[in-house]
Amino acid sequence: MVRIEEVTIIGAPIERCFDLARSVEVHLAGNVHYGEQAVAASGVTTGLIGLSDRVTWRAKHFGFWHTLTSEITQMDRPTYFRDRMLEGIFRSMEHDHYFRRLPSGATEMKDIFQFAAPLPVLGRLGEQLVLRRYMRRLLHERNVAIQQIAESGEWAQYLPPCGS
Repeated sequence: MVRIEEVTIIGAPIERCFDLARSVEVHLAGNVHYGEQAVAASGVTTGLIGLSDRVTWRAKHFGFWHTLTSEITQMDRPTYFRDRMLEGIFRSMEHDHYFRRLPSGATEMKDIFQFAAPLPVLGRLGEQLVLRRYMRRLLHERNVAIQQIAESGEWAQYLPPCGS
């Protein structure tokens, strides 16, 4: 299993950062070059993802289209939420999102992302040689998108007028 940690400091209030991290549209904005979309016969495809909500994502990685269904399994607004893969290419995948208000008024967003490749033996090799770097880059791109949107006037187009 691979564990990736990333900390991003965002010059915006914690509630805004928390909600932007749950926005389907912000997620898609951070992954636009993978052709990612939220697709589902049932589940969330727009707006903010809440506790017990499921999203099925479809994106092209390594030249192939993949789908992955995740669910928000824990939430404590505005400091924490966890999403977990229910179906997808990985053997397992969990993503913990932590938010902390800093004395300056900025927000520390900390991600702990854990996954296991589909095949036990070859998977471990792939995890170390390819997937760790690839998934770290995806996570970083997503966090940069959240940061840029939260720190600009763009955030208002992604969030309901009175938050959630």
